[in-house]
Amino acid sequence: MTDLLSALRGVVNASQPLPKLATSGQPGPANLEALKAAGTEVILDIRDPMEPRPLDEPAAVRRLGMEYVNVPVLQGALDDEMMDRTLAEIRRNAGRPTLLHCASANRVGGVLIPYLILDRGMSEEEAIEAAMKVGLRGADLLEWGLDYARRKAPPA
Repeated sequence: MTDLLSALRGVVNASQPLPKLATSGQPGPANLEALKAAGTEVILDIRDPMEPRPLDEPAAVRRLGMEYVNVPVLQGALDDEMMDRTLAEIRRNAGRPTLLHCASANRVGGVLIPYLILDRGMSEEEAIEAAMKVGLRGADLLEWGLDYARRKAPPA
């Protein structure tokens, strides 16, 4: 059995920000097999199904006996409903070995910000730093995540 991060060797921006949550860009077939061997149960793909990929990811994931979930995060059309759906899946699978990925982990960083703040108790600064470590590069995604977290945070 390998660990989640080792299973993502060679994948852009592979990271493990939480013990049972790995993040990355697009994994390949060998990475999916290694993720299964590492005990991964869920692949949460936030890419648009129409984006080009090197494989039929839903079929490959299901063939390996893992759960495949797709919640598209469409840069340029970022809204609360998209964030609500993505966070619901992250929360639903909290505690299960999960890979959260997009093409480069840029979008992953954006959706992680409110999760880290609202669910994991991080400060804004800590959440931004963690998001940048996993691959966040877009200012629009950073602002989307921060704005959502600020509006959804319970009153102090």
